[in-house]
Amino acid sequence: MHAFLLAGSNLGDRKANLDYAVCELAKAGAVVKTSSCFETEPVGFLDQPWFLNQAIELETLLTPEELLLCCQMIEASCGRIRTFPNAPRTLDLDILLFGNLQIDRDDLIIPHPRLPERKFALMPLAQIAPNVIHPALGKSIQSLLENCPDSSEVRPFRILDSEF
Repeated sequence: MHAFLLAGSNLGDRKANLDYAVCELAKAGAVVKTSSCFETEPVGFLDQPWFLNQAIELETLLTPEELLLCCQMIEASCGRIRTFPNAPRTLDLDILLFGNLQIDRDDLIIPHPRLPERKFALMPLAQIAPNVIHPALGKSIQSLLENCPDSSEVRPFRILDSEF
């Protein structure tokens, strides 16, 4: 089954954290595509560093529940500590889409409930899957991005010479 995830990091070596997530997810299936990295303004809790975000397409035999557990284990192994909602974090892995499945439980909601409202998720996802249809809304990812109400800044990430 094809799953689309969003990796995000705003603590430590953000790029290395995203690279780590991709490598670890490759153990759970085949990484089909990854987007460029995007530097994104925090949403929700604003008094924190900017994030790097990257969309990942994964072909996996895991169930959605197994993938969620896998993501939580990868986050923990990268040093994520959950303190409060939208807190700064070394790594955040969100399942955005999992095939055409629609799941609505306390512990797992797919498609991600705030995907249509989050430019920081839609921009990287539209880069690798613009024509994928959101199963609950019946609209393409590109259409959702074009109509996204989020005005936060999302820009391509460029590594500066000083960061080497």
